[in-house]
Amino acid sequence: MTAEAKAAIPATPPLTERQEARRRRILHASAQLASRGGFDAVQMREVAEAAGVALGTLYRYFPSKIHLLVATMQDQLQHLHGTLRKHPPSGAGSAERVAETLMRAFRALQREPHLADAMVRALTFADRSVSPEVDTVSRQTTAIILDAVGLEHPTPEQLSAVRVIEHTWHSALITWLSGRASIAQVKIDIETVCKLIDLTTPPNP
Repeated sequence: MTAEAKAAIPATPPLTERQEARRRRILHASAQLASRGGFDAVQMREVAEAAGVALGTLYRYFPSKIHLLVATMQDQLQHLHGTLRKHPPSGAGSAERVAETLMRAFRALQREPHLADAMVRALTFADRSVSPEVDTVSRQTTAIILDAVGLEHPTPEQLSAVRVIEHTWHSALITWLSGRASIAQVKIDIETVCKLIDLTTPPNP
């Protein structure tokens, strides 16, 4: 991972081993319920029961269902990032590598459409109280893209291009989930916007 990618993921207060295990169970329960029934299936009481924690404990970790599902998306992206580091994209150019990376992320979400819909709806419904969690999702996505490009010191223009790529990927996911775009259309849009990376990268001397 590049230095910028590492810096893109904010530090979180350290948890004890027991607290981390409890958090993992909660996120797993959230993902399982969402995978089966989507956004409406994720009820805080059911999550607590599935995770084996008290309802009050769940609310101490995640103040609302929206907080929980946004954190679930960040967790899913983190797992994906680990997989991508083990099996990086093979494209020759930056645009090709980013497009390949984002399509792999898209296909991972495609395999769990109810979960994807629940997480995206949570991001859409998130208000200012969820800003730190939403920012974490954005920074995780940025880190994934920076790794794909291999940028050690991205310029402001390159970071701007990354933000536009993120917005397009998110929008493409929404339009696919709503049935307004096919996988082929999503692929074309992502490949098109990823060319911004090449436009902001100066040619080798």
